[in-house]
Amino acid sequence: MSRPLEGKVAVVTGAGRGLGKAYAEALAAAGAAVVVNDVDAEAAHETVAAVEQAGGRAVAVVAPVGPTETAERLVETAVEEYGKLDVLVANAGVLRDRVLWKTSDEDFDLVVATHLRGAFTTGRAAAVHMRERGEGGRIVLVGSPAGQFGNFGQTSYAAAKAGIVAMARTWSLELARANVTVNAVVPTAITAMTATIPIYAEVAAAYERGEELPRTVRQDHALGGPEDVAGLVVWLASDASAGVTGQAIGIGGDKLTLYAHPSEAAALMHEGGWSADAIDEAWRTTLAEHAQPSGITLPPLEP
Repeated sequence: MSRPLEGKVAVVTGAGRGLGKAYAEALAAAGAAVVVNDVDAEAAHETVAAVEQAGGRAVAVVAPVGPTETAERLVETAVEEYGKLDVLVANAGVLRDRVLWKTSDEDFDLVVATHLRGAFTTGRAAAVHMRERGEGGRIVLVGSPAGQFGNFGQTSYAAAKAGIVAMARTWSLELARANVTVNAVVPTAITAMTATIPIYAEVAAAYERGEELPRTVRQDHALGGPEDVAGLVVWLASDASAGVTGQAIGIGGDKLTLYAHPSEAAALMHEGGWSADAIDEAWRTTLAEHAQPSGITLPPLEP
């Protein structure tokens, strides 16, 4: 599988830096021509230059994701430059972390527009092209542990990421007949965003210095570099993953995770329906022990 994407064409949004840049470089190294999207022109062109210096093919489209016009332009660029589109990686995102009562309309709308609407509009444009072309395709969306478990201070981000995974599962059903697989990657990696989290400040600094990350960081915290995530994106874009769709797959550091679909933790029947008193008794006697915790739980960094 040294070049499993030979002859393929991919679009990667948010590819100017961090995880998106790693995805674009890995896809190109695997043989794909890549349309690099970012809102930062300098960053987008730096990724293109890195791909080309490594012997790959790439072109930049500088535009914010979210608007339908951007999504259609990305597909059109792939077709005009390379003749088709085989793979979409909808990665672009922003953070505006605030507790609920301090979250403004503007911050909420920006996060949802970039993550959720951006994945929706680019996914729709890619699906239209792939269905019309009739040769299948791959759509890779990007979730987050925050969307799986919730996370303090991340109302907009967690909501958007949970919605992205739900869209991936829905699209996997809708696009199955067209041989288009749709999956969500749930990455954890040391990036500029991670470096802003106090617990990871020193870890991120050590990574930037080129130091080897401790085992507890790579395994218990599932944190490595963006390059540790990129292999999953390449695999999901390849023919090897043709039978995999509708899945949420986590990766980071040394850890690979398959997330379960939401399911009923417990269920009870009550002939004639449920009164508030009956629900109270059922909760206390049966359901309470099955209650699910919220939030991301991490072990201490010390080994």
